Amino acid sequence: MVIGLLVVEIHFPHARSLKDKRRELSGIKSRLRGRFNAAVAELDFHEMWQRTALGIVTLNHERLIVEQILDAVRREIEAHVQGEILNAEIRLM
Repeated sequence: MVIGLLVVEIHFPHARSLKDKRRELSGIKSRLRGRFNAAVAELDFHEMWQRTALGIVTLNHERLIVEQILDAVRREIEAHVQGEILNAEIRLM
């Protein structure tokens, strides 16, 4: 079994409060959970209102499938996030 983790750091230049950031994150998390059946959590920068680090996890018995899913998740975030992607890294275990 292969476990894949995508860590994405995002900057929200338009956010003026934690409420703004959390509203944006709620939409992102909901979309990813529904479309990719992946676990999504905020990993870092909890109290910073213009920055976050998201962790997205999926697993499968084939490495290629895990890589394809996480790459699709990354593209989905890039296409729909109202902010700037600072870093995106895939880790396989």
